[in-house]
Amino acid sequence: MALVRKSPGVFLAEGPIATIGPEDIELLRQAVGQTPKRRARINAHPGHDDALHEMIIAIEPASYLRPHRHPGKSEAFHIVEGEVDIVVFRDDGAIDEIVSLGEKGGLRPFYYRMSEARFHTLIIRSDLLIVHEITNGPFRPEGTTYAAFAPGEDDRAAAAAFQADLIGRVAAFRENRP
Repeated sequence: MALVRKSPGVFLAEGPIATIGPEDIELLRQAVGQTPKRRARINAHPGHDDALHEMIIAIEPASYLRPHRHPGKSEAFHIVEGEVDIVVFRDDGAIDEIVSLGEKGGLRPFYYRMSEARFHTLIIRSDLLIVHEITNGPFRPEGTTYAAFAPGEDDRAAAAAFQADLIGRVAAFRENRP
C-alpha cells in the first residue's frame, strides 16, 4: 500500500485495501512533530465524500482541539497507543462527563462511541496518542460546530490558557463525583 502526502500532517492510503503497520505508525510519529497543530493522520478513506471515514491519528499533548460537535454524525475512537481523557461539555461549557481511555490490555477502556452531537475535546495523558477514529461522511467543514465558550485554534495564548484551566477543571470534576 502506498501513502500519498496531501499536506504536512495528512497522508492518504491509496488503493482499494488499506493496511496500517509499524512503519506507518513511525511515519506519523515523525510527522506529528513537524506540524504546527502537533497532530498528523493517515486517511484510510479515499476522499471527503466517502460515506465512512477512518483515520489513524497521532496527537501530541500540546495539540489544542477546540471543543466541537458534529451534528448528525457519530464518532468512535479505538486507542492504538497512549492515554486520553475525552471531555464532554454541556452547551454552556460546564463539564458533563469525562471518558478516560487507554491502550488495550490496560486498566482503562480502549474504545468509545459518541452517538449524539455533544461538545467535546481531548486531554492527552501520554507523550503521544495514536487513535483509530471512525465517523460517518461526507466531510464538510461547515458540518462542525465549535463551542463559543472556548477560544479558536488561532489564538495560541488563549488556547493554552483554556487548556491549562480545563486540566484543573477536570481534576476538580473528578474529586467532586460521588
